Amino acid sequence: MNYRRSIHWFRRDLRVSDNTALLAAAAASVEVTPVYILSEWSGTHSWTGAGRQAYLCGCLASLASNLSQLGARLIVRQGDALSVLAQLIEETRTEALFFNRDPDPFGASVEKRLQAWCKERGLGFHPFKDIALHERDEVLTASGSPYRVYTPFSKAWFALPKPKPRRRPSRLSTPQDIASLPLPTLAHWKLPASEGPSSLPESGERAARARLRRVLRDVIPFYAERRDQPAGHTTSRLGPDLRWGVLSVREVFHRVEELARECGSAAIRRGCRVFQQELAWREFYLQILWHHPEVLRSEFNPEYRGLPWEVRPRHFRRWTEGTTGFPIVDAGMRQLRETGFLPNRVRMIVAMFLTKDLRANWRLGERWFIRHLLDGEIASNNGGWQWSAGVGADAAPYFRIQNPWTQTKRHDPEGLYIRQWIPELKNVPSHDLWTPPAPGQSAGPAYPKPIVDHAVERENTLEWFKNFRARRNAG
Repeated sequence: MNYRRSIHWFRRDLRVSDNTALLAAAAASVEVTPVYILSEWSGTHSWTGAGRQAYLCGCLASLASNLSQLGARLIVRQGDALSVLAQLIEETRTEALFFNRDPDPFGASVEKRLQAWCKERGLGFHPFKDIALHERDEVLTASGSPYRVYTPFSKAWFALPKPKPRRRPSRLSTPQDIASLPLPTLAHWKLPASEGPSSLPESGERAARARLRRVLRDVIPFYAERRDQPAGHTTSRLGPDLRWGVLSVREVFHRVEELARECGSAAIRRGCRVFQQELAWREFYLQILWHHPEVLRSEFNPEYRGLPWEVRPRHFRRWTEGTTGFPIVDAGMRQLRETGFLPNRVRMIVAMFLTKDLRANWRLGERWFIRHLLDGEIASNNGGWQWSAGVGADAAPYFRIQNPWTQTKRHDPEGLYIRQWIPELKNVPSHDLWTPPAPGQSAGPAYPKPIVDHAVERENTLEWFKNFRARRNAG
């Protein structure tokens, strides 16, 4: 043992199994104080909402229970991280701080302040890699620069050996008589439950591991063929578990790898590979955020900074309500509000509709998603929105404008998904769900008319981009 007492600071790693920093703290310390620090904001927040915070509450309750089984106690505090940790270190006469690194710019800035504070006082400072399989300086080009395009990044990413998942600590001992706040509820942030989904998936480590088992059995074998079908359980829905770290990305990757290795089906192996490619996309966007934190303020591609996005509040409101008159778009937006989930294919459809059909600023959609998605991951959300808008890293070119009607015919031809979320269209023939209605008409009698004509707006958007590029090149 190197330390008599240390602190493990929980952040996005709300589990006891395969937790890199927690295992290191347990191995190096006689006593470990596990702490989670609640934020001080209340009411509304531009980067989170009631659904995500309710899911977080469940994860913290599960974590507290799991820690108690190991003989430890989760200490809950509130406030600025540096101030809270400084006070707790003084209270407990702690000698070292252990934590897993945060990929977000704000989290990284807090870590830098903490490092300087600990160094001044001669305290052990131990950050670890945990959130990603590979961090910022592990996947670089031959010249040592970060990748800007996904395909070469993914080839380099797959070529690297992947760290294996590890056990949980056998036992943890927490110092006695440390004051703690109660586990939070939505009331802590003054958030009404009515603002979130009507129901949430069970949260916590045990529930996440059960989901992973079901995904390996029922989803991954068909993932390559079905993942673009929005109806049914065709994607993993493990995003919230990875976001809050109740599952480690190492465990997910290697469980899928085991399935591919042990099965005899080429189709299943393909499904495994395609799913792992989605994990690589997640880390591609994490790399973009690590190396280019300015993407949270501006377009990744400087060529498109300054685009004169249009301001049409009524159109944005109709988009958020799911009343645009485009069935596939409205089904997605209603599902998002009711469940906090949205299949990836539908995320692309609704995002491209907002940015290309309505020419609304992608930042509006980015904020709406991060407030309502249970799996709201800042890096992936930002990357996905910039991709759809045509302004980000390895983005769809500006002239790629998805047709919502064609997308419906291709991915929901029988209207199963649309009818699930738009009951007023349940008796409308499938053909009418993927065919643009006549001018002035709607897809169904109790359903709104389309707020725009896609064919017209496509041409307007192409001209809009071309004019901006021409002006920029001329200047």
